[in-house]
Amino acid sequence: MEYTRLGSTGLEVSRIALGCMSYGDPAQGTHEWSLPEDEARPYFRRALELGITLFDTANSYSAGTSEEFLGRALKEHARRDEVVVATKVFGRMHDGPGGGGLSRKAVLAQCDASLRRLQTDFIDLYQIHRWDPSVPVEETLEALRDLVRAGKVRYIGASSMDAWQFSKSLYLADIHGWTRFVSMQDHYNLIYREEEREMVPLCADQGVGLLPWSPLARGRLARPWGTSTARAQTDEFGKGLYVQQEQADQRVVGALQEVAGGRGVPMAQVALAWLLSRPQVAAPIVGATKPQHLEDAVAAVELHLEPAELERLEAGYVPHERAGY
Repeated sequence: MEYTRLGSTGLEVSRIALGCMSYGDPAQGTHEWSLPEDEARPYFRRALELGITLFDTANSYSAGTSEEFLGRALKEHARRDEVVVATKVFGRMHDGPGGGGLSRKAVLAQCDASLRRLQTDFIDLYQIHRWDPSVPVEETLEALRDLVRAGKVRYIGASSMDAWQFSKSLYLADIHGWTRFVSMQDHYNLIYREEEREMVPLCADQGVGLLPWSPLARGRLARPWGTSTARAQTDEFGKGLYVQQEQADQRVVGALQEVAGGRGVPMAQVALAWLLSRPQVAAPIVGATKPQHLEDAVAAVELHLEPAELERLEAGYVPHERAGY
């Protein structure tokens, strides 16, 4: 495993993050395909054995049970100061005020709830899961600053939004002396590269680290085109992500298959190695539901692609409409 600093901060993270949306009670929330705790536990343990130190979840994953699983696993298998726990706030957890969104009430209450579920005194990286148009961003930023001052949160980050929204947030934090976002968790992979237009250059200019979600495009970059999985049948959010440019996407996947074949490695390794070659990417967030998923992800860290291979992988891309917000 290799390690890097998250953006311009001093926070050291592993080059692969374990995404914990795959783990949670399948009877709660909307992720019917998530692994129950007895099946999820070996993945946390193996991730730590492989040197993964960054674990990403959200309060809304499987109605909070993902955070519970992660908290128990880390308490059993890791020292708290040797791992980086990242979680997110925005999704609705219950009815009534403070049950969702990014109001001051919600941010403060949901942070406390996440701390209880994670069984920790602090969250290393607390991220807003989406932009909340119903709440002034100043209110959200000030609440996040207060969590940092209270010692409940070490760093703050954001997830998918327009570049102007993220730029506004950084500007407001600067002029008010509030805590600044240090990371952007965005939708970014070989068949969805729209972030390269504005968000990636903005993050590079502002010293913000990227933590791409769906780095394997819901598995489309891990297998030949046209094959599917049980998760794909029930992942309602994922169904809308890759339906715009199927012919072009198929060409990219074909090129990926050729490069992987030439290297004699799985497609997933090459797709992740491509992301890791992007200068601003700190750590792709990888979901693992089979043991090989973790092995492939970690192996990608040491797979360095040649310029001709990078060009081959990128040549077939065409513009896409915005997806994943």
